[in-house]
Amino acid sequence: MNLRDYVLVTAGYWAFTITDGALRMLVLLHFHELGYSPVQLAFLFLLYEVMGIVTNLVGGWVGSRTGLNKTLMAGLALQIVALTALTIQDASWAEWASVAYVMGLQALSGVAKDLTKMSSKSAVKFVAGEGGLFKWVAILTGSKNALKGVGFFVGAALLSAIGYDEALLAMAAALVVVLAAIMLLLKSEIGKAKVKQPLRSILSKSTAINRLSIARLFLFGSRDIWFVVALPVFLDDQLGWTFEGVGAFLAIWTIGYGAVQSIAPRVLGRDHLLGAKVWSFALLVVTAAIAVGVTFDIAITATVVGGLIVYGLVFAVNSSLHSYLILAYSKHDDDVSLDVGFYYSANATGRLVGTLLSGVLYLWGGFEGAMWGSATFVLITWLLTLRFEPLPSTPARTPTPVPA
Repeated sequence: MNLRDYVLVTAGYWAFTITDGALRMLVLLHFHELGYSPVQLAFLFLLYEVMGIVTNLVGGWVGSRTGLNKTLMAGLALQIVALTALTIQDASWAEWASVAYVMGLQALSGVAKDLTKMSSKSAVKFVAGEGGLFKWVAILTGSKNALKGVGFFVGAALLSAIGYDEALLAMAAALVVVLAAIMLLLKSEIGKAKVKQPLRSILSKSTAINRLSIARLFLFGSRDIWFVVALPVFLDDQLGWTFEGVGAFLAIWTIGYGAVQSIAPRVLGRDHLLGAKVWSFALLVVTAAIAVGVTFDIAITATVVGGLIVYGLVFAVNSSLHSYLILAYSKHDDDVSLDVGFYYSANATGRLVGTLLSGVLYLWGGFEGAMWGSATFVLITWLLTLRFEPLPSTPARTPTPVPA
């Protein structure tokens, strides 16, 4: 694979990422405005995360057999269908019908998201030399999250400016242009395995990858417990923020988080396993401190806003380390998309659990309940990092370095 193809894959992923963030904000704010409860809002996103689990497992296998360019195009096409179909839903429908319909289309969007993510992140292994792997993984992951933050802002702004249906159609039209360009320009079969792996190989992983994947599950579950439902509803209901204010904060948070991910290799030493242990413990301290501040009502706005900014910085380093480790643990090129798919299936499982708990814990215990749930998940993540295995000392193959 050449650099030109990598740029095309990444550009497609970036375009998708903006619509993904915007769609989440559109759905959350639109249905909150219609009076849906925190638990109902959480259910709107559950199938999105469920399909992420399935898609990452099977998608990695499909990508290894057909090429990552094809799975990327499939993801973009499915997102266009989901965005367009969501405009059919009407406020006059019964709540159960609206929830079921939106859940189904969010599931389709979840398939689309994880096909594009798996395709793009697997492609990094084929263009970055071992010495630059962490750098290029961090840049891709960080830029993706920064653009997802832009998407949060875009979604909130479009909802206020042109309305729900019109915003969905505008995003679908933009993705049609992107998909057409990629179909015309991207011809290479990226990441197609020389040896066809059997379907059972999607679950046949090393101990190192299994442990890392479980840690990833709890890491991202810890974030989504407060991020998906609890925080936006808290900012709206308890602090009285506007839609634009909620969207802007989530956007700025995610953009900053992505920026830190991109520069993580510059602030970390060479011992990445030690870094995973130290930074996960730091995240535990920050999360517990926020939970204590919210529980005892200590300068609540400053505690939540300032505390979550610090949380985002520390979480970004943890996420970047994990994204590097999964590729470093993947020993053979034919296994890369399978290993990455399995790893992001665990990621999606954590997001599923975190999404459900975000609504349930907020309903039962308010925002402080969500933060204590998050702290518990971070504690488990840290304990798992203590058992991470050493990295392979000799790679099976050294990919061609990316030109500076």
